[in-house]
Amino acid sequence: MPLAVTHVLLTIIAIDIFRDYIIKNKKLIPLNYIFIGGIAGLLPDMDIPLFWLLSIFNSSIAWFHGEFTHIFLIPAAILAISIIAYRFNSKMGILLGIISFGYAFHIALDFLFYGCNISPFWPFLNLGFRGITGYIKLRNLEMGLDAFILLGWLWHEEVKHKISDFI
Repeated sequence: MPLAVTHVLLTIIAIDIFRDYIIKNKKLIPLNYIFIGGIAGLLPDMDIPLFWLLSIFNSSIAWFHGEFTHIFLIPAAILAISIIAYRFNSKMGILLGIISFGYAFHIALDFLFYGCNISPFWPFLNLGFRGITGYIKLRNLEMGLDAFILLGWLWHEEVKHKISDFI
């Protein structure tokens, strides 16, 4: 399963690349929206601190991570709300769309990399899937992945935006 840093970094990078190379409009998606999108990449894991809190009061509670928050139905609902909101307030619609993307991107990463069964298409399809790490047996793949992603993105930012000029 990708670590929290991976979820945030890859979501920020994906939105930034979309902004820089596809829409080519920095005013449409400002940096604070990209940051919010990265934070939204953590939303499906909100059940982890909830589990910690509930286990304080009930020590026999079963681990429920991913059962309800790792389904594509939630970002689809947020996307539908963002489309409706866009008609009334374009900034709010875009922001909700970015939150929907961050949420869905997290689920997609876990779907691809998580080594245990998850059911991202519940309630429509209640089948469990195994990700790449469930088959290739690379131990601690997630640990080094963050470093490579960060270094690759910093290299891109240096080439594209000359960030070393600000040092």
